[in-house]
Amino acid sequence: MAQDGLGRLFDISTAFVPTDAVAGAITGKRVSLRNAGGCTIVVQTSGGSTDITDVDLQQHTAASGGTTADLDVITYYYSKSETTLDGDETWTRSTQAAASEITNVGAASEELLLVIEVDARQLSDGYSYISLDIPDLGTNGTRFCSGLYLLRDLAVQRTPANLVAPLS
Repeated sequence: MAQDGLGRLFDISTAFVPTDAVAGAITGKRVSLRNAGGCTIVVQTSGGSTDITDVDLQQHTAASGGTTADLDVITYYYSKSETTLDGDETWTRSTQAAASEITNVGAASEELLLVIEVDARQLSDGYSYISLDIPDLGTNGTRFCSGLYLLRDLAVQRTPANLVAPLS
């Protein structure tokens, strides 16, 4: 019997649960990259707001507290945006100068899927945690945002019940 993808190819952790980013900033949970080669970050937003989505990638020295700094490594990202995401969209690859922020991604009032890739080797010395934040997006309507961390290239492959906790 083949091993499932979860535990062999990837692990999943919550970045943030569905929250209205127009009502206030969203601070992403931290996740450790010590046991993974990298992380694919997936953000999904609802339509309903004319405010456009921004994100900010951070690196940290500890699971809580410690030192926090911008992780200025985003040079490209992928997105899908449409009035209603229904599976007929194609990915758009966007490029930018290396930064921790992506601004104005997707179209106003449209649903959005955003994917950012982070390689564990991109973290500065002494940093082993990352998080993705969404600033307060404005005042126009409601834009619910949720996020997942897909830890990939696991250092040790295990059955899902035996995976190391992503914050460890």
